[in-house]
Amino acid sequence: MKVPDLHDLEIAGVHAWHGDAHALATAAIAAKLRFLAADLKTVNSKPELLAAMAKGLKLPEHFGNNWDALADSVEDNAWLGKAGCVVALANTAGYRKAHGVDWTMLEDILAEAADYWRERHKPFWVFVS
Repeated sequence: MKVPDLHDLEIAGVHAWHGDAHALATAAIAAKLRFLAADLKTVNSKPELLAAMAKGLKLPEHFGNNWDALADSVEDNAWLGKAGCVVALANTAGYRKAHGVDWTMLEDILAEAADYWRERHKPFWVFVS
């Protein structure tokens, strides 16, 4: 799968990804964007999901382990970085299937963050595999 133009703010957002995460990391580095990744393979609950997101996305130590704290964190300028960010979420199928409501909430938070950053002319990409 080909990595999209990571500078294209109009299409930045949450996207399905069926390729190698290394390709995303390489493209993010080339575009001078921060690259972060979280593996959800062993995640089986909302607390585990939030912990995996906190670790993989390098959220602040004061992260409150709830949806509001996640939304606040991914819309924080200090967290995003100067140019923008690419997030890769790996092995999501099991969690999505078992916890549909929580997954929808997570996707909504990430999509809202993409809209927020688009208005501020910074790319925020999330690739879900």
